[in-house]
Amino acid sequence: MANSTQLARFLGMVLLPNHLGDDWKREGRPGEVPGKGNFALMPPRRQRPKESPALIAFGGQLRRMREAKEITQQSIADHMNISKAQVSRIENGTRRATRDFVDAVDRLLKADGALIKLWVDLNRNGHPVPIWFDWPEVESEAAMLVCWEHSLIPGLAQTQTYALAILHDNKDAADARTSRQAIITREGEIPAPTLVLLIDEQALYRPVGTAETMREQLEHLIEISMLPNVTIQVVLTSGEHDGNTGAFVVATMDDRSEVAYVETAIRAITTDDPTDLSALARTLVALRSRTLTEDMSRELIRKVAQEKWT
Repeated sequence: MANSTQLARFLGMVLLPNHLGDDWKREGRPGEVPGKGNFALMPPRRQRPKESPALIAFGGQLRRMREAKEITQQSIADHMNISKAQVSRIENGTRRATRDFVDAVDRLLKADGALIKLWVDLNRNGHPVPIWFDWPEVESEAAMLVCWEHSLIPGLAQTQTYALAILHDNKDAADARTSRQAIITREGEIPAPTLVLLIDEQALYRPVGTAETMREQLEHLIEISMLPNVTIQVVLTSGEHDGNTGAFVVATMDDRSEVAYVETAIRAITTDDPTDLSALARTLVALRSRTLTEDMSRELIRKVAQEKWT
């Protein structure tokens, strides 16, 4: 049905509001819409990625290690006999570091091989995104986030008490999770992302914490669903579909490149592999026929909150 470069097209088919029409053809951030409604078939225009999210993550790690040692970019440039601009491009993710560079800088930073290990993970065959990939950083810079959750309320929409119940009262972990939600209402140079949450109907009924915790959580879903950049839709529980295999998030960046965070029974993985992204796109298409409209989703959430969790 699709080749590995068509995720953006699938996202457009599945998730864009149906009144958007030709407005989508204007220049703007991926997923940026003038209002909200039901699904449409107008695909976004895909561009080739300008930057590798994995290289950006490696550069960010290098920058943090350098700053922790209070060493400047110019010092690294002088040590390597290259320009400061070249060091800056590596830290910004627009240039791939060579092994010689990494070996020398690891020694300069007295990193005891830590930088080398990051570089090896980055370049390992079969691992297009390294295992240390900083997903929250990608999440915070994304223009659009599409989340599918088949058993729980997505982290970006969890209340503090709901998160505490899931995380066994680990307050630090709950605080870290809920603090990420600041991107939803963010204002400034980097605008808030378009957020699409597809939630399986079962998650509304699955008890997490007390009845009060669940009622508060569902009321919170209704509240944030009214934000202009947030779409929450319930996927009806009926039979087998590809989404039953696990939850995932697809982040679309400003240059229309995509990165996905996929949860498995063993661990979570991050990938920008075209084959993986194409498979997730097909899953989103499969979910489309099972998804309620925004208004119907809100009504169902409200009904469950009042009848099940009161």
